[in-house]
Amino acid sequence: MRLHLLLLVVGVLVAGCDQESDALVQTSDVVGDSLPQPLTATAADPNRGADVFVDRESGHCALCHQVAGLDAPFQGNVGPALSGIGDRLTPGQIRLRIVDYQIIQPGTLMPSYYRIHGLNRVSSAHEGQPALGAQDVEDLVAYLMTLKGSLE
Repeated sequence: MRLHLLLLVVGVLVAGCDQESDALVQTSDVVGDSLPQPLTATAADPNRGADVFVDRESGHCALCHQVAGLDAPFQGNVGPALSGIGDRLTPGQIRLRIVDYQIIQPGTLMPSYYRIHGLNRVSSAHEGQPALGAQDVEDLVAYLMTLKGSLE
């Protein structure tokens, strides 16, 4: 999975987003800087989302982001701190940033966790599969929405 994530990040950095027909999420689903509709009908679990956030074999968001009070052995500083993110962004805004931030911020370093088109150097074992499943994305959104209050 780590290799898959690395290949996905590399693919995002050099890929274009011109294969709308292969997209898991269509640009018509995007409203402004938001993806307002959940990817699944199943209720999201913020506890599972917290696991996705820190799990090295899953989202491993803590590699680039910090959350105050999070019990994780290492938290990165490449991406913005996410403490208080639930006060600053809507669930739809968070969802789009996880799904494919390239849609609103081309060239970003943020990996597109729910995208399968326009990627390069993806191993054949992972071709056609997003880095995170739809339920993982929804659980992660639910967790991040719990992060409210002070940035300290």
